[in-house]
Amino acid sequence: MPAGLEIERKFLVDRAPGDLDAYPAADIDQGYIAITDDGVEIRIRSYGGRSFLTIKSGGSEVRLEEEIEIDERRFRSLWPLTAGRRIRKRRHLISSADGIRIELDIYRDDLSGLVTAEIEFESEDAAAAFTAPGWLGREITHEPGYKNQRLAVDGLPATPEP
Repeated sequence: MPAGLEIERKFLVDRAPGDLDAYPAADIDQGYIAITDDGVEIRIRSYGGRSFLTIKSGGSEVRLEEEIEIDERRFRSLWPLTAGRRIRKRRHLISSADGIRIELDIYRDDLSGLVTAEIEFESEDAAAAFTAPGWLGREITHEPGYKNQRLAVDGLPATPEP
């Protein structure tokens, strides 16, 4: 995968694996400093004792992503700029038998009850060839309401009709 490029698919999770405690996990505090009309975002995130400033393009499955580690002082200084545009979640890192790493996010606060899974791929071909395990639900990669930036601003999207 070229540096600075993210290839990712995202799914709803109806029922998480029962052995989540067996996988590494960390709490994430994430806030958005800026979100442009075309979906470009500048965010800060703190997890696992580290903090990052990230810039992403507005694409769906394939997009530009640059992440820069920042110190705790900078994170605390920038955090107030994210008021009204924040999410909190617990991320579990699940490795599958075929070497795929699934990031399972359990959201908190106003987004409580939402559970998603993201999988990053080395190529668009690998993303297209991926067969989701049975515990993953509906794919939401191309549903803008489930992007973290939209969840932070708008909350949970309306549930679609069956």
